[in-house]
Amino acid sequence: MLGRILPGGVAAAELTAYPEDLKPHPGEEHLISRAVEKRRRDFIGARYCARRALAQLGEPAVAIGKGGTGEPVFPRGVVGSLTHCEGYRAAALGHKLRFRSIGIDAEPHARLPEGVLDSVSLAPERQWLKTVLPGTDLHLDRLLFCAKEATYKAWFPLTGLWLGFEDAHITFTVDEESAEGGSGAFHTDLLIPGPVTDGGAPLTSFDGRWLISDGLILTAIVAA
Repeated sequence: MLGRILPGGVAAAELTAYPEDLKPHPGEEHLISRAVEKRRRDFIGARYCARRALAQLGEPAVAIGKGGTGEPVFPRGVVGSLTHCEGYRAAALGHKLRFRSIGIDAEPHARLPEGVLDSVSLAPERQWLKTVLPGTDLHLDRLLFCAKEATYKAWFPLTGLWLGFEDAHITFTVDEESAEGGSGAFHTDLLIPGPVTDGGAPLTSFDGRWLISDGLILTAIVAA
């Protein structure tokens, strides 16, 4: 599914069922030695996907480390992102010579818990939801949250800085939709100063794609 919202050149791998015999890479076991079982399975599954994506890129299937704030540390010359939710783990990776950053996120296709929307959204975003939610069976409040998560994952490798939910304004377009799912694009306007890009212009926005299918919401940003 994830490949449907990624451009060519980005390698993706996903797990919708967890192999019971799946073990962590020996170089990663120390990172989760005290983790509870759910955390272990998410960690192992997502990094297993990352190694499958590395193989697609022609790279060695090495251990994927963990940075100071918990972010995955990919091999030199590779950018990427990991995600997991109930019943799903995935990775998307690309070569740094071609892509600056990648951010992906997966969420269950369900309403956000009561009270969460106000803490993760801006007033214009909530107003948009009021206009579209009555006419759709899609849980667009959760889609908004999912897009914000992908935005942060694309932002952090470029800046090393925190990005709050209030620091990004996201708008959506729809390609197609039905009772079962839909797809489209989203645009993130960054509301705090970003770094200067290689072309000399400041980073002010991201563009991404979204997909709702098989009970999941997927979002992806690939900054070229």
